[in-house]
Amino acid sequence: MAVQGTATPTPAANDTGEGLLELFTVLQRSLDQLVATQGRLVATLILLVVLLLSVVIVPAALSRLRSVTSDRAGDWLQVMADYTPTTIRGVFLRIAQFSMVVLVVVSFLIVWGVLDIVQTVGPYLDGSDQSVLATIQTIVLVMLAFVLSDQMQRWIGRFSQAVTGFTEHQEEILLRLGQVTVFVTIGATIFAVWGIDLSGLLVGAGFLGIVVGLAARQTLGSLIAGFVLMFSRPFTIGDWVLIGEQEGIVTDITVFNTRLENFDGEFVIIPNDRVSDRAVTNRSRKGLLRLTVDIGVDYDTDVDRAMDLAREAMTDIEHVVDSPTPDVVPKDFGDSAVVMELRFWIDHPTPPRKWRAISAVVRGVKATFDEEDIAIPFPQRTLSNRVDAADEKSLEGGVEMRPDGDG
Repeated sequence: MAVQGTATPTPAANDTGEGLLELFTVLQRSLDQLVATQGRLVATLILLVVLLLSVVIVPAALSRLRSVTSDRAGDWLQVMADYTPTTIRGVFLRIAQFSMVVLVVVSFLIVWGVLDIVQTVGPYLDGSDQSVLATIQTIVLVMLAFVLSDQMQRWIGRFSQAVTGFTEHQEEILLRLGQVTVFVTIGATIFAVWGIDLSGLLVGAGFLGIVVGLAARQTLGSLIAGFVLMFSRPFTIGDWVLIGEQEGIVTDITVFNTRLENFDGEFVIIPNDRVSDRAVTNRSRKGLLRLTVDIGVDYDTDVDRAMDLAREAMTDIEHVVDSPTPDVVPKDFGDSAVVMELRFWIDHPTPPRKWRAISAVVRGVKATFDEEDIAIPFPQRTLSNRVDAADEKSLEGGVEMRPDGDG
């Protein structure tokens, strides 16, 4: 589908072209008058001095003045410098220096009679040919797009530092959306500068969007789910999570998938649309994780005393936090023991910290029970021969003693 258009002159463009043409006319007349009164050599020397001042001496003097005044003026000048966009300052400085160099070179050509600026640029600026002006406007718009993109990155960085809980992925997605908005807007403006009609292109893009949406609905579903995950934040990079049947540490979150590293060192990639429709357990979000260990004591043991000893043993373990305090709860009557559940908490939960804490609790409680002669029984069975009284009498009466011999 072809998009046709021509750079149609607009009243604003005509006014700009006429203003530039008038400026060039004044420049040429002034230089002709300077040559007539002072001569070409003097005019050339003046232009060299202007070039040296504008490109070398004035920037160096301004830099020196800024460094001197910043030492004397206090912190307010530094604050103003921090909030002044560095990129915009640099762009305008380079544009000014480049424009001055071009102006001096053109002036040299006019002074020595090589160029008639009015006759050269007149056809392009009087409204008959707008391509030069449209090209200049396009260059300025492209530079503006990159400057805005750079400044947007700075603003979003400051915003993320000021807002609590703003993650790097939210910062990245906000930056990408902003950059797309800026470049699409600048692109549409450039098309308007060149007089290109976008109506046909938009209709074709609409049909193409429908076809692509039907063909890649799963990918688009993952993309939309990725945006939802980034802003709802059920987990962040470094969290210990359980997604469906997959458990591990989150290593990356993209707009299409979530990546985990499980405890076997394997990397698991889960599409975001599958993450969003499964239960997600985040073991790191609160910063605390409760662990449990079952232990059994003999039926002849004082259960309350065993519970107190187990609490004291867990309190002395460095891997277990003091608040919430450890607790012991009688849980069940086992085959060989009264089963108690040891409950304790760890901070900054990770799989290594979990297993270190469990190992320390098991060793600590076992050592305490050994010191206090509290038995932790192993599975055992009690066997007994149960015979009813009637059966026993019948067995006794039915026994006949037969002597050896015939009979």
